[in-house]
Amino acid sequence: MPRYEYRCRTCGNTFELSRPMAESSSPADCPSGHSDTVKLLSTVAMGGSAAGRARPHGSRLAL
Repeated sequence: MPRYEYRCRTCGNTFELSRPMAESSSPADCPSGHSDTVKLLSTVAMGGSAAGRARPHGSRLAL
């Protein structure tokens, strides 16, 4: 199940929740009980020896 990061606008607390993708935009209460929260955009870090190399034209990334 994916993890999503949220920030509370009331207290500034940042927290994560595991929830289905279909519920990613649903309201999320902060652990302190405040309901004014916003979902944060997360970036994915890629590492390893192939991270900087371009793939050949027409190739696909396997998921």
